[in-house]
Amino acid sequence: MALFEAIILSVLAASTPLLIAAIGELVTERAGVLNLGVEGMMIMGAACGFGGAWLSGSVIVGALCGIVAGTLMSLIFALMTLGLAVNQVATGLALTILGIGLSGLIGAGFVGERITPAPHLYIPGLTDIPFAGRILFGEDGFIYLSLALVIGVWLFLYRTQAGLILRAAGDNHVSAHALGYPVLRIRMFAVMFGGACAGLAGAYLPLAYTPFFIPGMTAGRGWIALALVVFASWRPGRLVIGAYLFGAVTILQLHTQALGLGIPSQFMSALPYLATVIVLVLISRARTGGSTAPAALGTVFVPDR
Repeated sequence: MALFEAIILSVLAASTPLLIAAIGELVTERAGVLNLGVEGMMIMGAACGFGGAWLSGSVIVGALCGIVAGTLMSLIFALMTLGLAVNQVATGLALTILGIGLSGLIGAGFVGERITPAPHLYIPGLTDIPFAGRILFGEDGFIYLSLALVIGVWLFLYRTQAGLILRAAGDNHVSAHALGYPVLRIRMFAVMFGGACAGLAGAYLPLAYTPFFIPGMTAGRGWIALALVVFASWRPGRLVIGAYLFGAVTILQLHTQALGLGIPSQFMSALPYLATVIVLVLISRARTGGSTAPAALGTVFVPDR
């Protein structure tokens, strides 16, 4: 039972950055914008988040620095794609390259430094419950925040008028504009929310997952988050299942290597990304009623003057 509890705790920790980044990208894509720069925003959030926490001694300050870094990166993307109507795919890829390079520059002075990781919740009596206590009442605040974000986004998209307008901008921006809705402004706020979530997800890595920063520590998690949005069919509830599934695959490779089964470590390290490709292929083949993606996803919108 102790081993099973440790595995579940590891899966929750590994899944949290995927879930936070993916829920932000889901809102962005629901508004009709395809941002492939999640990886770049995440690594910038990791570098700035660790730097902020190391300089201030506060995990909360570090998390805020990560959010700000991701939001600023998203504003660059919004300026190019919404303001100048540049191709979204090319801009997203460029943003990832920029983020990886800039984060290495910012974080160069913090390599080798360590901080105190985010504290875990402790409720006397509840956290001490065997097995379930630590899982339900002994996690760090990022894990609870990730689940709260999913619930909040679901309520926003399907229970509010603003969420309906955002989905309308993603499905048919011409009609939404004709009805008088500010499509570009809606998309800008959606992109900013996605950037803030990506920055927070990146900051989680050095603030809670590992108490140090190394260049490239996101290790492709931004790309997995992008695949999770497709896996979840752009629905917040399914995103939780997908994130924990991919988190379990990530942890599986570590435990398999620890058991000494003789499987090459390179293959096990590639397993999460191989699973991403397989899932995307299966989803594409299983669709018989057309794509469930927002109809205007990735389409540049230039309002009539």
